[in-house]
Amino acid sequence: MTANAETLAAAVPAAPAARMPRQIAFIIGNEGCERFSFYGMRNILTIFLVSSLLMYLPESERDAGAKHIFHNFMIGVYFFPLLGGWLSDRFLGKYNTVIWFSLVYCLGHLCLALFEHNATGFFIGLGLIAFGSGGIKPIVAAFCGDQFDSSNKHLAKIAFDAFYWIINFGSLFASALMPWFLRHYGAAVAFGIPGALMFVATVIIWLGRKHYVIVPPTAPSRDSFARVARSALLARGASGARPGLVMAVVGVALAVLSFALVPSIGIVAGLCLAMVLALAGAGGGTWLQLDRARGLHPDEAVEGVRAVLRMLIVFALVTPFWSLFDQKASTWVLQARAMESPDWFLPAQMQMLNPALVMILIPLNNLVVYPMLRRLGYEPTALRRMTAGMMFAGLSWIVVGALQLAIDGGEPVSIFWQMAPYVLLTLGEVLVSATGIEFAYSQAPASMKGVLMSFWYLAVTVGNLWVLLVNAGVKHPHVVDSIAASGVSVTAFQMFFFALFAFGSAALFGLYARRYREVDNYRHA
Repeated sequence: MTANAETLAAAVPAAPAARMPRQIAFIIGNEGCERFSFYGMRNILTIFLVSSLLMYLPESERDAGAKHIFHNFMIGVYFFPLLGGWLSDRFLGKYNTVIWFSLVYCLGHLCLALFEHNATGFFIGLGLIAFGSGGIKPIVAAFCGDQFDSSNKHLAKIAFDAFYWIINFGSLFASALMPWFLRHYGAAVAFGIPGALMFVATVIIWLGRKHYVIVPPTAPSRDSFARVARSALLARGASGARPGLVMAVVGVALAVLSFALVPSIGIVAGLCLAMVLALAGAGGGTWLQLDRARGLHPDEAVEGVRAVLRMLIVFALVTPFWSLFDQKASTWVLQARAMESPDWFLPAQMQMLNPALVMILIPLNNLVVYPMLRRLGYEPTALRRMTAGMMFAGLSWIVVGALQLAIDGGEPVSIFWQMAPYVLLTLGEVLVSATGIEFAYSQAPASMKGVLMSFWYLAVTVGNLWVLLVNAGVKHPHVVDSIAASGVSVTAFQMFFFALFAFGSAALFGLYARRYREVDNYRHA
């Protein structure tokens, strides 16, 4: 460098270091209170159903009834993000969607507190919470991402980790306190406190309204995802054949036929299964014929659709993880009730171990584990972390299945033995869920961020659908006879089945991840 160049360089002020946007504090504060409200009611729901609302059922049927209601509720929670994402991306924008759905959410909590002895009113409250919680679920994370651009995107990972950390901060105190309030003060108080926290969450997000970066809704375009997919499906090849359209039609036909399962799995799960089959057929058909949309739409739009379809395969392969993870609030709680515990410790409180571990493992991974792996020459990419996380989840269910065998054998088993599977499952959660939120946002085209984040949460819906399908399957006489012949209980059999389910999906996920090429879709500065 010459002297003049050095003088010129010295005269130019250095670019200011990127700073965390101040509005992130409002978003994270909102998320912490909202997650307290959600986990506060969710983590006592199974116990409340078994001990109070489902007392009209024979005792032998209450556990299964509670699991059925719980997982149908979770299906709703993670189904409505599709609606919230669509309204946000096309009409209301992210901020307005969060505000309006939050008010519905508060109303749902109020119903739970008022109708503790009225099944109809209580279930209406669950429906409103599913609608409100699901509607804002993909939006808050995407709204957080909107506050960053290419100049400070390296801070987004820190914000998303903080976002996930505060989720678990709220969950920790909800898991510790709400079972205690339920026992000592009753359901009205135990469900009312989470409602109050949801109202506080709504106020917090409103207080930051003057500071947010508002990305306006995307106007309908002739090159939108749906229109590009439609062009691809309807276009004829040189031979006139349209195999992709045939696949889409078959998917819709299977969706209609799936309603025959409604008596076994319920209307909510039946609708979910129908939607999954229709989406799978349409998505697969679009993939087969996508290149036929070139010339009818810009190459950029066609490649955007291809990127979304590739992401949907990632999401589909993650669904088995969620079938394992969400059962810690149903199957694992019911197992804990059959274990020995001191009087001061309630079975539902074991769930607080999960958020406590998350709060430890996220900074531990970022500050110690990942840097150490990089020094050893191994880059812990998002997809590699997610593959490992699914394996850890499978291991957790091997351990919990072994505990169930001991319980079935009549051995006294301390509830604190559940700490081992909780550690493994939480390690899997950190590697899959915390990673997946940021990964989904980074891979989504600008016009599809809300909707693609909705599909990430739809993976949780499908995970809960697997649980209901397995529960329905083990009631078949031939399956019951086969399990009885194996010498293990139905509960233990299901636990080992879900472990193998996770291992198989992790293997497929790892194979697909090797071929996946990541993109960078952060907003430009």
